[in-house]
Amino acid sequence: MRVFSVFGITQSGKTTTIENIIRELRKRRYSVGSVKEIHFEKFAIDKEGTNTYRHRMAGSELVTARGYKETDILFQRMLSMDEILKFYHHDFVVLEGVTDCNVPKIVTAHNIAEVDERLDDTVFAISGRIANGLKEYRGIPVINPIEDTERLVDLVEQKVYERLPDFPPECCRACGYSCSELGIRILKGQSKREDCILSKSNIKLLVDDREIDMVPFVQKILFNAVEGVVKELEGYKKGAKVEIRIGGM
Repeated sequence: MRVFSVFGITQSGKTTTIENIIRELRKRRYSVGSVKEIHFEKFAIDKEGTNTYRHRMAGSELVTARGYKETDILFQRMLSMDEILKFYHHDFVVLEGVTDCNVPKIVTAHNIAEVDERLDDTVFAISGRIANGLKEYRGIPVINPIEDTERLVDLVEQKVYERLPDFPPECCRACGYSCSELGIRILKGQSKREDCILSKSNIKLLVDDREIDMVPFVQKILFNAVEGVVKELEGYKKGAKVEIRIGGM
């Protein structure tokens, strides 16, 4: 799954940019999901007086509203982006307004000052309203999302890599870099996605068919524990593929 974010000031062209990117990705037969960050403290779908609100007030910790055309699952807290993305199984996921996530980014703006306020090494393109009068800034392409959609999506295909984990720097660095540093190096062409040590792991943990990221230290503990038991059993061969299933039998 490849994930990227489009962010910028209000009315700078974020949603228009995303709409056109999604349409073009779908034309190219990719499956696409999206996440919209709402920067409004009082935002809530669940309003006082509705039946779902009454469920919540009675103590329900997870409320689901199922209608004829949509199903809304209402969590009673703000989920982390990692928790949210576990619901997605698409080729691409586009985030709108999200900045607290280790993914490549497109910044939208009205002018250079707004770009400078938001520019960092995770930004691989500039778009939105500023693209009406600018083609490049500090070596970063500025692309009109309406008139040059295909070129913008070409760049998305080129730059946006399979999502990296987002471990704290002190937890891993097995590749020599933090997760965010490796992401920046991939964008600059200095590293490859395969340089993440987890890509070369010989042990995977899946819970309900969802892979759980583990730093090398935890992988080693799990590997040694399983191997320590299994190697005492008849039929074990060193280096053989070992699979254990718990639950869902």
